[in-house]
Amino acid sequence: MTIKKVKDKISKDTTVFTVGGFRPKNTIQESWIGKVSAYKAEETIPIDKKGELMLPLAQIYIPNLPFIHPKISSTKILTVFISNEYPECLEKMGENWVIREYKSLDEIKIKDLSNSKSYIKPFPLKAEKRQDCPIWDGGGLSEELEDEILELENNGEIEDYYDIADFHQYEHKIGGFPSYCQSGIGIYDGFGDGFEFVFQITSDEKINLNVIDNGSLMFAKNEQTNEWSLYYDFY
Repeated sequence: MTIKKVKDKISKDTTVFTVGGFRPKNTIQESWIGKVSAYKAEETIPIDKKGELMLPLAQIYIPNLPFIHPKISSTKILTVFISNEYPECLEKMGENWVIREYKSLDEIKIKDLSNSKSYIKPFPLKAEKRQDCPIWDGGGLSEELEDEILELENNGEIEDYYDIADFHQYEHKIGGFPSYCQSGIGIYDGFGDGFEFVFQITSDEKINLNVIDNGSLMFAKNEQTNEWSLYYDFY
């Protein structure tokens, strides 16, 4: 297999988010980090298992994204909350983290709610479409592709994998591949049987978010059950 064919095979579309740098219009069609304003009439900021308000982490307006992951293609707005104390990796959603999906804008009420203890600075997000590739160690490569890449190395066509995989996106993103700091768990069953990686929120000095030590919060969804799974690692 040629270098170009390998590069094409490891490449995936992704929506990458840039934090701030523009004046928000404060409409429902905008995506935010550190702020959630979309709720059902009966909803508020969720409470964690200690009885504390969770931190509003993100609000993503899906329809206008340049790339939409198939597992959220019928979702209009997705909101994310997390406890001040991180949950265990792969802990079930509910007591320490919550994702809410809204299929219709008709059920949305805009509420001015915040958590005074939140350290995450709110910023609007600008979305753009990019290509993404997996990291080498458990990042989503199949065994067959790993063999093809090792053959290119052995033949002297490349020195190592990152000669061709030079476009991994480490930012906040939807789609593509997780930005593992340690040995990864792939993009599929490592998150749990039937789960597939969908999006990540990563450490970001601008918004005052540090996932333990420059890690990322990685979220996967099960298409059959519609459940979500959360994994994170760090340096």
